[in-house]
Amino acid sequence: MFRAIREQIDTIFREDPAAKSVLEIFLCYPGFHAILLHRLAHRLYRWGLPLVPRVISQTSRFLTGIEIHPGATIGRRFFIDHGSGVVIGETTEIGDDVLLYQGVTLGGTGNEKGKRHPTLGNRVVVGTGAKVLGSIRIGDNVKVGAGSVVVHAVPDNCTVVGIPGRVVRVRAQEGTLEHGRLPDPEGQAIEDLARRVAELEDVLRKMIAEHEVEHHRK
Repeated sequence: MFRAIREQIDTIFREDPAAKSVLEIFLCYPGFHAILLHRLAHRLYRWGLPLVPRVISQTSRFLTGIEIHPGATIGRRFFIDHGSGVVIGETTEIGDDVLLYQGVTLGGTGNEKGKRHPTLGNRVVVGTGAKVLGSIRIGDNVKVGAGSVVVHAVPDNCTVVGIPGRVVRVRAQEGTLEHGRLPDPEGQAIEDLARRVAELEDVLRKMIAEHEVEHHRK
């Protein structure tokens, strides 16, 4: 347990430049509190203990603003930055070195049974307010842009943005997701359409000019 706590503290120092001391992390980081309480609740959940894991989960939600169902499976070096409003469903599976920002939902899409929440690979970054819904897999090294809604599986090494989420970049760069420099697929589509219209207008003008020349010759 002490090794896990040390690893969690090291992860926060690595991911958050605002972290200044171990004491500050212990006292002021809700993501740190939420993951430690989840580790305890998940262990009791796996043992089949009734009610107590959910009580721990709801207590954690009250204290931190982060709701993690005790059934969720979470890998090592997991970090929730700020954390308010994060919701992680029961059958969610999260790999190692995953980073979530505030307002993220890893949820289901209805009343289906069995595996109904997403699976996140290793080194995934999910931006502020993003929603990843359903029993889908988000591959390794994927970056999900702020405010995106992802309802389809995403292959490894991609960046996904938009509603619904679209893959806009392959072979995502390592490091922090830069929310202010995300591609805009809708804007790009509009630009492409405007360029195509301009090209067609140019062709049409040339055809009209040629027709007028032919008409004058006659």
